[in-house]
Amino acid sequence: MSVTVHPHTPRVAVACGCTLGEEATWDARFGTLTWVDVEAPTIWRLHAASGTTETFPQAEKIGFALLTDDPDTVVAGFQSGAALLNLNTGRREALVGADADAPGVRLNSGQIGPDGALYFSTMEDAESAPKGNFHRWHAGRLQSFGGPVTVSNGPEMAPDGTRIFTADTTEGLIRVHNLRAGSVGLACPFAQFEPGWGKPDGLTVDAEGCLWVCHYGGSRITRFDPQGRIERVLPVPTALVTKCAFGGADMTTLFITTGARDRDPSLDPMAGHLFAVEAGVPGVPANLYRPPRTL
Repeated sequence: MSVTVHPHTPRVAVACGCTLGEEATWDARFGTLTWVDVEAPTIWRLHAASGTTETFPQAEKIGFALLTDDPDTVVAGFQSGAALLNLNTGRREALVGADADAPGVRLNSGQIGPDGALYFSTMEDAESAPKGNFHRWHAGRLQSFGGPVTVSNGPEMAPDGTRIFTADTTEGLIRVHNLRAGSVGLACPFAQFEPGWGKPDGLTVDAEGCLWVCHYGGSRITRFDPQGRIERVLPVPTALVTKCAFGGADMTTLFITTGARDRDPSLDPMAGHLFAVEAGVPGVPANLYRPPRTL
């Protein structure tokens, strides 16, 4: 089977050298990109027009930082649970925890759905036992689905809001769930990684309903069509490709986070940096979390 290779090569957008860069999110209101370093706990923010960056160090591991209707407040996925975090003051307001009965579990990936719900995943920090899960939290109700898993990625919602993609990274399996009236259905196989591909990490969708999957340890991103067939492969010049997100003025720039964890800089000198590449197709703008009040 012939596979189309993306015609453009990702370039370094920010030489940030993250130990484990993750969960990039574009803010179309202000032309900024937010991402996190999980293991050197920091929230990064790039002002695309000027190329300047801000960093907000944190006291515990952080898996994601999602947009709210207050540009200085994010929904942060900490090891201890999800919280509203004011980036200027550092003040937190706890929202929800999950898997409290499973020691050593932390929040990993997250997304605000078009329904206003917080969708997120948990995983065992040691990456050795299936203690993680996927969750939907809305109006004080927590629904768990798709687990247990050892290393989780997603959930990621299809543009029409009717399907949710999840990744069981350890097993190399991407699954899809139907979503109806706020209820998440059973998992169905969507795509299985083959030996030599690395492991499925961060997910994002484009406006055509295709799923872009990062290959942790595989130096690439694969675009799957809505039926789970490979549409194209995008090579990335570093091994640990962790998350991608669409942004830019027309939402056609793909930003890519990577990791430097356990990489030899003499062999993988661009590990951990933020990359950007023209995707040729637009993404879907991020939804905002709208709390009853902001900090």
